[in-house]
Amino acid sequence: MNRTSASARRKGQLSFLETESGSPWENFLAQIDAVIPHLGELSRWSETLKRPKRALVVDVPIILDDGSVAHFEGFRVHHNISRGPAKGGVRFHQDSTLNEVMALAGWMTIKNAVVNLPFGGGKGAVRVDPRLLSQEELERLTRRYTSEISSMIGPDKDIPAPDVNTNAQTMAWMMDTYASSNGHTVNSVVTGKPIALGGSIGRIEATGKGVFLTTCAVLRALGDSLEGKRIAVQGFGNVGGIAAQFLQAAGAKIVAVQDVDGCVVNPAGIDVPKLLAHKDVTRGIRDSRLGDDADRKDLWDVDADILIPAAIESQITASVAARIRTRIVVEGANGPTTPEADRVLAERGITVVPDVLANAGGVIVSYFEWVQGFNSLFWREPEVASRLEQILIEAFNEVWDTHVAVGTSLRGAAYILGCRRVLQARQQRGLYP
Repeated sequence: MNRTSASARRKGQLSFLETESGSPWENFLAQIDAVIPHLGELSRWSETLKRPKRALVVDVPIILDDGSVAHFEGFRVHHNISRGPAKGGVRFHQDSTLNEVMALAGWMTIKNAVVNLPFGGGKGAVRVDPRLLSQEELERLTRRYTSEISSMIGPDKDIPAPDVNTNAQTMAWMMDTYASSNGHTVNSVVTGKPIALGGSIGRIEATGKGVFLTTCAVLRALGDSLEGKRIAVQGFGNVGGIAAQFLQAAGAKIVAVQDVDGCVVNPAGIDVPKLLAHKDVTRGIRDSRLGDDADRKDLWDVDADILIPAAIESQITASVAARIRTRIVVEGANGPTTPEADRVLAERGITVVPDVLANAGGVIVSYFEWVQGFNSLFWREPEVASRLEQILIEAFNEVWDTHVAVGTSLRGAAYILGCRRVLQARQQRGLYP
């Protein structure tokens, strides 16, 4: 047996973490490995970030409207809880896997540390295409999933929130299911709830608004402004659609939008409110007459100043990165850029504002909601907006200063800050027993 394999055996193998190259978890590990040389004595604890604290895979059986029984696979992962309870969304998506959810939980660990929230990282998913279920079936699915993961969640253990294909109604069902099992209302077990159930003003638009704020911040740092900038947006949901609204209102031109339905391109600028209204009616962006319909892949060739990927992970691969015709990428999605693509973008001189900073607006306002729920004292919109901007811009400035001081990318700077904070907590807490 060689020395490497003997060392691996002594430290413990993790067979369930053995993944294919290019998978979301493998991408997360590569991002961690890239900053270990900058962690000093804390690098001793770096293996902590490469191993989820715990992972749960559950069967989610429900009775469909036609009386038949269907089974779906559910996941909940706690990546790291050194800095506080796990925090992260729940998504319903037909392609979700444990590998993906582990990566998403890892990115939440870093994100919460970058913006200095007292949370660790968690994430959940059910492998289902929600478009194929009725509203009643979605409720049964949500409640059964909540029941199956109830041992992992709680207001001081793990606080889920909305993510891809979930929303405030999903969180209401989760909260009610948890409350029913515990015999009393527990507002703070989830965030992103309806206002009437203790949700926070500003939560729905928080992630998109955060993308807008960080876009403005990076332009200021580069000595530029948003006025007249041409922006291409991938994903036109709760993140991309809202970010596009804020950006257009502030003087930018949205010249291209892509979603699962296709792509709309208009060099003169797309009327974002009209496109959103069209999507509400048709559930897609094609045939809007607000620009030229194009294939989804055509987005990467659009001539623009800024690209906002706000769909799902691993959308910008090395080949896509070689085609992009923008000088700034602001990541609205989680993990949209692969490590190989990061290298291509860096070689081309394209600035990337990483997901763990750019899309942190949602978890920041989720933190506000969690705090408000515990105190039963709710803030008005100006206070939420002011606190969100203050936290996000302070975090951006810290990342930018680290980027300048160390001479690394903005992603590298964010990971240096985030990893340091997580590993400092791990070191100070020590190991028990």
